[in-house]
Amino acid sequence: MASVGNTYLSLADVFKRQDADRDIADIIEMQNELSPLVRSAVVAECNDGSTNLTTVRSGIPEGTWRMLYQGVQPSKSTTKQVRDTVGMAENWSEVDAKLVDLSKNPGKLRLTESQAFIEGLTQTMESAVFYGNQATDPEKFTGLAPRFNSTSAENGGQIVLAGGSGSDNTSVWFIVWGERTVHLLYPEGSKAGLQREDKGKTTKENSDGSLYDVYREKFTWDIGMTVKDWRYVVRIANIDVSDLNAGSVDLYKFFRNAYYKLYQRKIMGGKAAIYCNTTVMEALDALATADTNVRLSYKEVEGEEVLTYRRIPIYETDAILNTEAAIS
Repeated sequence: MASVGNTYLSLADVFKRQDADRDIADIIEMQNELSPLVRSAVVAECNDGSTNLTTVRSGIPEGTWRMLYQGVQPSKSTTKQVRDTVGMAENWSEVDAKLVDLSKNPGKLRLTESQAFIEGLTQTMESAVFYGNQATDPEKFTGLAPRFNSTSAENGGQIVLAGGSGSDNTSVWFIVWGERTVHLLYPEGSKAGLQREDKGKTTKENSDGSLYDVYREKFTWDIGMTVKDWRYVVRIANIDVSDLNAGSVDLYKFFRNAYYKLYQRKIMGGKAAIYCNTTVMEALDALATADTNVRLSYKEVEGEEVLTYRRIPIYETDAILNTEAAIS
């Protein structure tokens, strides 16, 4: 299964092409350490301003058996259109101007002070990729969980139920990123990824009327998601966290179920990845050390040693919760 060495651009790739400034490089490095999605997710520009109109194929025409001198009725595939929108996340940073002016490296100091804001927006993005839901939060974009939340839905066959109930569950996601499968979005004519805008020195007034100078920065991230072909996403849902910690969840069985639901096995291409949280990763690490499990192994992926399942890299992100309600 192809997962590396392809031409698909991740968020980090696109960000680098937009601006070669050292400051931008520092932000990318921080985000790469914080977010597996920045390293692995494919991103593309919206095709309609701040929204993206996608034609999703919902049915494949079947062939007709014919005899000599017998005609065949024409047929066609069935499609439907889905419009995905971009959400706008924003935050502001202020650093006391005196602290900056006394520093030997003011730019580095300000970037260091901004780390918390960069981390916060990165976590906000990751959370929305998995749980964003415009139906309940119109200002966000719709992520994966609301799209794959019922086994009776059209894409319900892409969900593996792991047997958990209640609200102490987690999920594992198999995703094949690509321009024809699943990818993140940024507004047409804009820049992808987290943007840092220096607003310079300004005077700030406290609630008691006192004044002092600050250096102010704005951080923004306009981002969305589209799922063009749901066959390239599989969700292992209802993984009971208590049972997982007790060692009574057969993760290998559910990974195998998910793998054989993934259409990527049949058509090579795209950028495959698996996402889970720390709880699941620890359980997988234990499985990987067992001599009987030959499908889990550590391999070098793009210069980094990562745990893989059937050559698909597994990435750890705590944006995936341990408090998911069970779905059916």
